Amino acid sequence: MAGKKRLTELSERAPKVRAQRVCASGDLADGGDGIRFEVDHNGETVPAFAIRYGGRVYAYLNRCAHIAMELDWNPGKFLDAEGEYLICSTHGAVYAPESGACRGGPCRGAGLSGLTVTEVGGNVYVERG
Repeated sequence: MAGKKRLTELSERAPKVRAQRVCASGDLADGGDGIRFEVDHNGETVPAFAIRYGGRVYAYLNRCAHIAMELDWNPGKFLDAEGEYLICSTHGAVYAPESGACRGGPCRGAGLSGLTVTEVGGNVYVERG
């Protein structure tokens, strides 16, 4: 009976609708490397990433708003050297980690496409769309 109760508790805490597990919460260090993954978005599978910044997890499509190139210069390297901004390694567009808003460079006001993130039971999930 105890096993069944535990399973019920876990299922009640996990996201219920169209959620995809990205990683364990502990895999994302504040201001550290991000996690790359693929997500169903508007009927196609596209690259995305999640980072932890200011204690919260944020996720975006891995696509620069300037030109549809992946941002990271090496897998998981999304933040600048100071850990302050997301930066496109190809053209230098700079984005706010907490919103995906353009903060400089050739993005000219266009932001990153954000994903809905949930952190539950020691795991990070994104909503499929």
